[in-house]
Amino acid sequence: MPTVGIIANPASGKDIRRLVAHATVFDNLEKVNIVRRVLLGLEAVGVTRLLFMPDYFGIIQRALEGLTGDYSLKMDVECLKMPLTGEQEDSLVAARLLAEEKVGCIVTLGGDGTNRVVAKGCRQVPLVPISTGTNNVFPSMVEGTIAGMAAGLVATGKVAPEVALTRNKKIDIYVNGSWEDMALVDVVVLKEQFVGSRAIWHERKIKQVVATCGEATNLGITSMIGALHPLPPADPRGMAVKVGTGRTKVLSALGPGLIKSVSIAEYRFLDPGERVVVETIPCVMAVDGEREVEVGSRDRVELVLNCDGPLVVNIKATMDAAARRGVFRCTQGHGSS
Repeated sequence: MPTVGIIANPASGKDIRRLVAHATVFDNLEKVNIVRRVLLGLEAVGVTRLLFMPDYFGIIQRALEGLTGDYSLKMDVECLKMPLTGEQEDSLVAARLLAEEKVGCIVTLGGDGTNRVVAKGCRQVPLVPISTGTNNVFPSMVEGTIAGMAAGLVATGKVAPEVALTRNKKIDIYVNGSWEDMALVDVVVLKEQFVGSRAIWHERKIKQVVATCGEATNLGITSMIGALHPLPPADPRGMAVKVGTGRTKVLSALGPGLIKSVSIAEYRFLDPGERVVVETIPCVMAVDGEREVEVGSRDRVELVLNCDGPLVVNIKATMDAAARRGVFRCTQGHGSS
């Protein structure tokens, strides 16, 4: 039975950048509308079962309430049986449960942080990440209908994995020789000792950056990478940057409307497997845009570029391949001419 999972984060798109920058709130009613279109896209290409993460707003339940009459779904829809904490742990638990259920694909609604947590639990299940947060690099702004169709084409096997899927990079974080965490986009070393508010907007506190990618069209820390040298996700390399007194300065869009001149002391490309030692100790490390890891004065931290990150559905390649195979052609009497 072709099955897809959905993890929709009700907290994404509401962080402190609405106060310190010019970001807008991405409200949960819009997420309901997106999910509704995802569901219709899934069913249109033959998905017959949906599993979803529960949440305090009831995003999926509200989406289903709006699908009546001609838009009523025939697929089986089930809520995952799991406790709710209202924290990141919910997405991690949901991803693990969906992997155990062997779903063909997971659609996520959230930002880089949401997808990082899902990637930690989804094993080899491919993701279709829809951006609903701020400063996002890993998920993309994609129409829900098309995202649902692409996810369904992968889950039903109508498009082969070798055509549809892309393997992404990640950064592994080792503290005192033991694996501690991971990032999909970047790890930022901040000259601080406490997590505090999670978002980053003060460039003066940034000491080091290790990133998997970065382009000048990005918002956030990776715009700094892109300003130095564009590094697309398909490039197997990463980049390490030291921020401080130097001859090079770049304009970096750290947030919506928040453009800063950042002084770069040094930067270099990283090869897969290459290690970077964190030099500012003690510190706080922001992982994919959110302060997460506190490092003590006696800790040793290394950041390692790893090309064995999560699988992601290439939506354009998937839809193009389906079209070439005639998947979208209707039979006589059902809309063909």
